[in-house]
Amino acid sequence: MRWLVVGANGMLGQDLVRLVGDRGYDVRGVDRTEVDITDPASAAAGVAGFDVVVNCAAWTAVDDAETQEGAAFAVNAVGAQNLARAAKAAGARLVQVSTDYVFAGDAQEPYREDAPLAPKSAYGRTKGAGEWAVRAETDDYLVVRTAWLYGAQGACFPKTMVRLLADRDSLTVVADQVGQPTWTVDLGDLIVRLVEAKAPSGTYHGTSSGQTSWYGFAQASVVSAGHAAEAIQPTTSAEFVRPAPRPAYSVLGHEALRAIGVEPIGDWAERWDAAAPTVLSLG
Repeated sequence: MRWLVVGANGMLGQDLVRLVGDRGYDVRGVDRTEVDITDPASAAAGVAGFDVVVNCAAWTAVDDAETQEGAAFAVNAVGAQNLARAAKAAGARLVQVSTDYVFAGDAQEPYREDAPLAPKSAYGRTKGAGEWAVRAETDDYLVVRTAWLYGAQGACFPKTMVRLLADRDSLTVVADQVGQPTWTVDLGDLIVRLVEAKAPSGTYHGTSSGQTSWYGFAQASVVSAGHAAEAIQPTTSAEFVRPAPRPAYSVLGHEALRAIGVEPIGDWAERWDAAAPTVLSLG
């Protein structure tokens, strides 16, 4: 089985290439200089000869997308469409990585995989359009939504918290946004397990189990680095306004995984304990 990972220089892409290789598969990671997913011809040429194509490429600058939605759409929607068409022509399975931002974030219980999309941000709209394009262009696909990603291979929330606290006595972090911190290694492993299980085409949620707030995740992050939890103080979203609206509730359910016998990622706190030494380069 030959794998192609598009967006291989990103935080998830780097871990996924390593994980796929460690499983003994033939894997190639590419970035935009090698395969430009906004160009149909480049996408078609890049995908040819592969059995599995994972699209980790995305416009992820959430705030910038508010004023550059067209540019974000070109990558997140048109790029996904081009890859889906190319994958179908090549007879390859496409894995499209998506996001919690496709939902409104106002639910009271975990979002089901078939919950109606209602994005409130430009980023969410473009990623939702990407999901639609994949479903429209190929019948051999996995849409895997994730959220609150962190990893060792790039900038991420826990690294930022620890870095900022090195120069300050305390930090304030929003406590009214709830989600599921997810390690890129765990998401990569889930993607491999879904492909190996020959999961039916459809939508799956690739997030850790359980839930916490950004405030709770910040506390866990700095405690892992040897700081006191009290160094993190709570604040509200109203006190920390950003150009793009953030979902207040980003907890995703895992019913579709369980229905096909694939184990969801474990509890976020347990997975953070396992990830922290690598992510924070401790020891």
